Amino acid sequence: MNKNWWKESVVYQIYPGSFYDSNGDGIGDLKGIIEKLDYLKDLGIDVIWLSPVYHSPNDDNGYDISHYQKIMDEFGSMEDWDELLHEIHHRGMKLVMDLVVNHTSDEHEWFEEARKSKDNPYRDYYIWRSGKNGKEPNNWRSSFGGSAWQYDENTDEYYLHLFSKKQPDLNWENPKLREEIYRMMRWWLDKGIDGFRMDVINLISKVPGLPDGPQKAGKTYASGSKFYRNGPRIHEFLQEMNKEVLSQYDIMTVGEMPGVDVEEAKKYTDYRRNELQMVFTFEHMGLDAGKDGKWDLKPLALPDLKENLSKWQTGLHGTGWNSLYWNNHDQPRIVSRFGNDQKYRVESAKMLATCLHMLQGTPYIYQGEEIGMTNIHFDAIEDYRDIETRNIYHEKVIEGNEDHHSVMESIYAKSRDNTRTPFQWNDQLAAGFTTGEPWIKVNPNYEEVNAEKAVNDENSIYHYYRKLIQLRKQHPIIVYGDYQLILPDHDQIFAYIRTYEKEKLLVITNFSEKPVAFQLPENEEFTPKELLIINYEKELEYNLRNLTLKPYEARVYLGI
Repeated sequence: MNKNWWKESVVYQIYPGSFYDSNGDGIGDLKGIIEKLDYLKDLGIDVIWLSPVYHSPNDDNGYDISHYQKIMDEFGSMEDWDELLHEIHHRGMKLVMDLVVNHTSDEHEWFEEARKSKDNPYRDYYIWRSGKNGKEPNNWRSSFGGSAWQYDENTDEYYLHLFSKKQPDLNWENPKLREEIYRMMRWWLDKGIDGFRMDVINLISKVPGLPDGPQKAGKTYASGSKFYRNGPRIHEFLQEMNKEVLSQYDIMTVGEMPGVDVEEAKKYTDYRRNELQMVFTFEHMGLDAGKDGKWDLKPLALPDLKENLSKWQTGLHGTGWNSLYWNNHDQPRIVSRFGNDQKYRVESAKMLATCLHMLQGTPYIYQGEEIGMTNIHFDAIEDYRDIETRNIYHEKVIEGNEDHHSVMESIYAKSRDNTRTPFQWNDQLAAGFTTGEPWIKVNPNYEEVNAEKAVNDENSIYHYYRKLIQLRKQHPIIVYGDYQLILPDHDQIFAYIRTYEKEKLLVITNFSEKPVAFQLPENEEFTPKELLIINYEKELEYNLRNLTLKPYEARVYLGI
């Protein structure tokens, strides 16, 4: 297996508007990030992934870009960004930028030109179609609700937007458009960045003709995802991008890819195919959703999670590479989701971290995860800022007459704002995030859950994450070892063995709030030499044929 710096790294995602505000306007900014870099260095972070800081009207929190080579006013200036890059590199860390090229903002110069006339040179940078019988060109539903088409009165045509109507999709069939994007990517790489996280990159190739999606009874719009996820030219486009841009630099690349399975991911990440290094899969994030999707809540069945993560571990081993994540700016807080954010917040947060960080792949930590930040429960829908959350409430309650309280329960569990509340730095006003009025309300538990308290407590979640990161740097088996699931059907215990050269690693985690007996299967040979990490007070218990795990306990043994 090839060894690479990005395989051995730990990545920390910063959502800049919610990280740290340096000037009191209530919005996090670049100078605020600079002030907190030593905190990330002390944690052990190798790579910072910065969510979009580009010029944007902020309809979708910066994922609607109006200028790719300017900085959003709220975040600072390009000079601030240059200083940030310098300070990150000065501390021996790297910077990965978000690349959002499935769509732009409707306020981007390209789109403003494109909508002027049908023969404008920029018209073909986007996807335009005439209506059918006075209605939209097809029945596709936007990911944020409603039609994926917006009528443009000026030219009597519709443009495609798979997300917000202010996020028109780019037309990757146009070679001029692709070259514009590659030029922009080279511009950032020449400034010295260390890679790209690519937003919904597997949506850039659409099936010609844009056919209708399968219609469900009683629904106005249908999912068209089979016609735009992993489309017919996606591998051609990524191989061209690699040839023209990515291969020219020593960088890290990861593609966010909704709807990708293991077999497809092998194509994207196989080093011999020259596309990307990693993908973000969504499968494990859909295991607590019912048949009606994300907002249809169901409890997580642990055997489902084990089966899914194991499939990715074995499927990509030796061919591609896994990205490992529980949280990001689109997913709720993991301690509230798969753990217990009340009685066992500390124990379950540590357990979940152990389970993930001992797998093969590059771990991603989302801001606040390392101190055990939890989901938010705003009473009023008006307190939520996320466009997806507001739209689903409007669709279900205002238009659909569904019960307010049941819809809010889904929002409490799954809203993207769960991870967008301000970072909790200390127990002072606004959690030390700002001296002003924060752009979104702070989680009221900040007096108990904050970084200052965590850093000063050697038994905190923060210090546990530091230890996990240190272990990864000390033991190549954690990075490069192969993977074998044990006890696949157990509904409380997630345990697996890693093997590398002459060493073995045994990882045991209890996903429940009840004590549970662990027995190493008789057919498994493992002789423990050292207990590397445990999330309770250290006990030198090595009898793996008869071990009782405490609620949410995690143990990792090194052995042969």
